[in-house]
Amino acid sequence: MSNVRRNRLVAGDSRTSALVARGVLAVSALAFLASWLVLLQWVGETTPVAGVSVLKLLGVALAAAGGGLAVVGVGSRLEYFQSTPSASAGLPVGVVFGLLWAVLGGLLATRLLGNGLVVWLPVAAAFGVAGLLASVLPREDVGSTLPVAAILALLGGYVAVGGIDAGWTWEPSWSSAVFPGSELVPLLVVFGSLLSAWSAAKAREGFGAEGRQAGAYYLVGSVVFAMLGVLALLVAFIVKNGLETMLTGTSLTGGHLTLPFVGVAVPWAEFPFLMNQTGGLYVEIPGVLPAVMGTLWLVFGAVLFAVPLGIGAAVFLTEYAERGRFTQVVEVATNGLWSTPSIVFGLFGLAFLVPRISGGNSIFVGQLVLGFMLLPLVLITSREAILAVPDAHRDASAALGVTKWETIRSVVLPAAMPGTITGVILGVGRIAGETAPLLLVFGGSPYPSTYPNVLGSFAFSAQPPFVTNDALLSPASALPYQLYSTITAGQFPKEIFTDTEFGWGTALVLLGVVLALYAVGVGSRLYFRRKLHHE
Repeated sequence: MSNVRRNRLVAGDSRTSALVARGVLAVSALAFLASWLVLLQWVGETTPVAGVSVLKLLGVALAAAGGGLAVVGVGSRLEYFQSTPSASAGLPVGVVFGLLWAVLGGLLATRLLGNGLVVWLPVAAAFGVAGLLASVLPREDVGSTLPVAAILALLGGYVAVGGIDAGWTWEPSWSSAVFPGSELVPLLVVFGSLLSAWSAAKAREGFGAEGRQAGAYYLVGSVVFAMLGVLALLVAFIVKNGLETMLTGTSLTGGHLTLPFVGVAVPWAEFPFLMNQTGGLYVEIPGVLPAVMGTLWLVFGAVLFAVPLGIGAAVFLTEYAERGRFTQVVEVATNGLWSTPSIVFGLFGLAFLVPRISGGNSIFVGQLVLGFMLLPLVLITSREAILAVPDAHRDASAALGVTKWETIRSVVLPAAMPGTITGVILGVGRIAGETAPLLLVFGGSPYPSTYPNVLGSFAFSAQPPFVTNDALLSPASALPYQLYSTITAGQFPKEIFTDTEFGWGTALVLLGVVLALYAVGVGSRLYFRRKLHHE
């Protein structure tokens, strides 16, 4: 056979191997996504697709992926496909495969022989040893594909023939937990699809160093995609359940807006759920406006309290204080405060702040408590951002004769502002949804008929502090507090909504408020970053 003829055959075989590996990757991705849809109950486990239930289709997908991996592995070992495998898949891979084989053996033993520990444990151990040896002893192309293919084929085939269905349950003797097939099968398919994607990625690159790198990239990428997918599905789940409630009575032209100074009314959008009071005799569609205003005032006060203190403390610790025992103690204390449970901050506010400030629940005490929760994160992130500013910036400023404070104000802080804003964004996202401390120091009526008029309640006084604000010293409602009250009450005072419907609508509004605060923070960070690069 001529060299030209042989090179064409090798190239064709390589393309065939890559094509099969890509097919396995595609099947794995579809099975991975479908499993999460079933786990999150977006798709019923018994929903028929082309006359076949979803669980059986997941089993077929696993079996098909296993068959594709077997073709690639055997073809590479028999040199039908061009590849550069190592002598072994490696001990770490063997340990992982051994554990997976042990789990598979335990599941099969409990299904076929019973749940007794003395029954399934020896079977699981035997399967684990077999999986370890089958992965470590052969060449890499065999050890990385055939053990995975066998797991996928056995598990997928057993699910496809109905051995494990939605009504099947696993009740291990060593635990009181019950694992239904409707949840166990999608979980197994998730892990199986990750395994098949890893093995197929290695096979597509011909194994060896490039194959291991591709497998690692695909595995890490799948995990990242899973995290983003879960976040997207969670948001979509809240939108699906709360959108109808939030849009109740909505009209794009049903409202009106009176223009200031001219007194002319123009058509305006009407959103009763967002703009109405929650309680009141004449409220047809109860809304969440008081809770939204309460949440915004809480966040505004906490940021106003924590951000200047946190940035100032970070500047002092970084630019003025000597590195020593004092700064180490501050670091430990700051990290401890950030990891302190929120209910502890609430108890501190209830025991120390409430008797000394308002004598009862109030917005001001809630702002202080949330500010104390936000302060450690602002301090930590601001300090790290300031430390990240190159010393060359400080030296150049000092060489121009600029004072230390002017250097900090004009050089260091602007350069550290994007990192500082990142910390504020993360902290605001946490405190905006806090519920436990608000139950102790903030909440009043869960369904108020008015919202807190903080700006209109300022008044001068002849006694210190010479300015009073009754609205700040009064209890109010916030979105997380109102959501908790709606869930625990079990009955909503208005007939138009059930407690579940109003709760989902409130959850959607809370999600929107938090995302809006995130958007403001991200926009501010981008502004300061562009300004810094422009200058």
